[in-house]
Amino acid sequence: MRALNTAATGMEAQQLNVEVIANNIANMNTTGFKRQRAEFQDLLYQNVERMGVQSSDAGTIVPTGVQVGVGVKSGSVYRVTEQGSLTQTQNSYDVAIQGDGYYIVQLPDGRDAYTRAGNFSLSADGQLVTEDGFTVAPGISVPQDAVSVSINAQGVVQAIMADGSAPQDVGAIELARFVNPTGLEAIGGNLFLETPASGTANRGQPGAVGFGTIQQGYLEASNVNAVTEISALITAQRAYEMNSKVITTTDEMLRTTSNLR
Repeated sequence: MRALNTAATGMEAQQLNVEVIANNIANMNTTGFKRQRAEFQDLLYQNVERMGVQSSDAGTIVPTGVQVGVGVKSGSVYRVTEQGSLTQTQNSYDVAIQGDGYYIVQLPDGRDAYTRAGNFSLSADGQLVTEDGFTVAPGISVPQDAVSVSINAQGVVQAIMADGSAPQDVGAIELARFVNPTGLEAIGGNLFLETPASGTANRGQPGAVGFGTIQQGYLEASNVNAVTEISALITAQRAYEMNSKVITTTDEMLRTTSNLR
């Protein structure tokens, strides 16, 4: 009975669905996190009677035929890139992107990674870095005698000096955009890598055409909605239970058949 295998594929699909939802809920408070959504596709169909074939010598055609599906498979896990809400932190080195774009981070192996998390700090030598110590492109150094920094909407960083002199420009934060940001590869630590699916990074300054602006003293919160995720979790749980019920029912039918005398 093909129902056993069909229901098993349904249980596997809902297991993946629950795992994606669980990851969303676990990252509700992760800065810049973008929720994911599992998507599924039906599997191949077995043609018991093919539609469109002739059913008689008179040329009559079978209008619908008989096709029996064999289950479901995972299609993709889609990342929803909608804007998260901005949370005020009052930290000079916390910055949020209002709009499109990713910060560019230089990994120790020389590769560029991309992130929406703007909870930056200064290294021991005054470099603007991520919480893991990776340099924020294009490399911004704040003088040791600076008492504070100012970052405007276009990403220009100015150091306020202790001697009361005019603010000093020390660089500007760059952003990157992608044709298909959902095609970026997540590597953990709030970082993404460019892939052939995402397309090549298009670099530019905040506020330029197509790029978002920078908000100093704010962080972008996760775009996970707790109510939506809990509702989806309940739906996935019920779907899992219904597929398990199909297996139980099929087992009872097979038991009835095996008990025939």
